[in-house]
Amino acid sequence: MKRGLLRFSAVAIALAATTAACAPVQSYNGFRPDRNNTEIPDPQVGVDTRETVTQRFGSPSTTAVFDQTAWYYVGSVQERVAFYTPRITERHVMVVRFDGETVSAVEKYGLERGRIVAYDGNETPTRGRELGVLEQLLGNIGSTPPIRADDETDPRGRRRD
Repeated sequence: MKRGLLRFSAVAIALAATTAACAPVQSYNGFRPDRNNTEIPDPQVGVDTRETVTQRFGSPSTTAVFDQTAWYYVGSVQERVAFYTPRITERHVMVVRFDGETVSAVEKYGLERGRIVAYDGNETPTRGRELGVLEQLLGNIGSTPPIRADDETDPRGRRRD
């Protein structure tokens, strides 16, 4: 009776450990508008300034490249299961546009507005000699001068005679 209970307990513990190890792990990156579980209201158009936006939301994730009329606050949530590649489950982008010092527009985007960028996997060819496996392994043989017997020194650095 005790052996059956012991086996059942061992199997139950192993099953619980296995399922717990495969639970998804979430990581938060970038800007989080719901800090401390309180919803921060969006900047008000015509009321808020650069200073009040900075006080409420902090410094932006990035700004417009050529002119400083737009601030971008970007945040995302990634989920990873075991050793698999993490996938983004949520993305929030808030764009605050300015007209001078006051807010002129606020736009919000989510993951549905994202686009997949196709990277080119080709490599740029380089000039030079292609080395084979044997050339790489045996390439340094004979390139260094041999150690001469009369250059030997003792452990204290003194020359042996």
